[in-house]
Amino acid sequence: MTNADYSDIAYEVIGSVARVSHNRPDRRNAEGTALLDQLDDALSRAAADQDIRVVIVGGKGDHFSAGHDVKEAMGRPDVVETRYAYEEQHYLGYCLRLWDFPKPTIAQVQGACIAGGFMVANMCDLVVASEEAYFSDPVCGTLAAAATEVLIHPWVLGLRTAKDFLYTGRKMFAEEAHRIGMVNRVFSRASLEAETLALASHIAKAPPFAMKMLKRSLNRTADMQGFRNAIQAHFDTHELCHTTQEYKDVRASGLAASIGRTKELAAK
Repeated sequence: MTNADYSDIAYEVIGSVARVSHNRPDRRNAEGTALLDQLDDALSRAAADQDIRVVIVGGKGDHFSAGHDVKEAMGRPDVVETRYAYEEQHYLGYCLRLWDFPKPTIAQVQGACIAGGFMVANMCDLVVASEEAYFSDPVCGTLAAAATEVLIHPWVLGLRTAKDFLYTGRKMFAEEAHRIGMVNRVFSRASLEAETLALASHIAKAPPFAMKMLKRSLNRTADMQGFRNAIQAHFDTHELCHTTQEYKDVRASGLAASIGRTKELAAK
């Protein structure tokens, strides 16, 4: 694909940095099929470009991403085999490719970073957020699913905080996320883009092969602690939830009811 082929993401090159942004601001950057496919394509493009040394993953408009495009998802056939194949590729597969991306990645987060957006942001190497940014994964309470498809949460939050976060479905604002180490740096909304680019440009000065090897060793450390096996095991657990009566009842109640439950949880 070229820039002209992208409808749901924006691809920009600034020196040795590529910025790949969710670009559905009218839908709070909900992650539909086209957006996810284009995001994955853009990352492959940046990986192949020897002039690109760092990638920023962001979102146009007021929000990083409100998460899965639930309206689109509810329109897909509710067939176990079909859903499993779709989510294995678009959620688990794309997230692991982002985790394994051979160059440093930085999530640039403003506004909402929810569910699927939380997964994408936290598969990046660093997370930088604006002061008003918040994170949430309410899908246990709203959709009867055991968290999102990719359970990155205990790895970036710690086990007890992950339980608190997921059991309640609450919002975690940038200051708290920074305090516990999930977010690396917090900036004002007005300076977020410039500060993230400055950080990326600084990292881009390092020798690229050495940086690639450093990232590989750091990720292997997580793998030796069980990261990849845990992520893959949870995916099957998540898929099991779609076969339960709880899930069927939630789906039958419709999209409006799910949105209402999300708003109720977010208010607490």
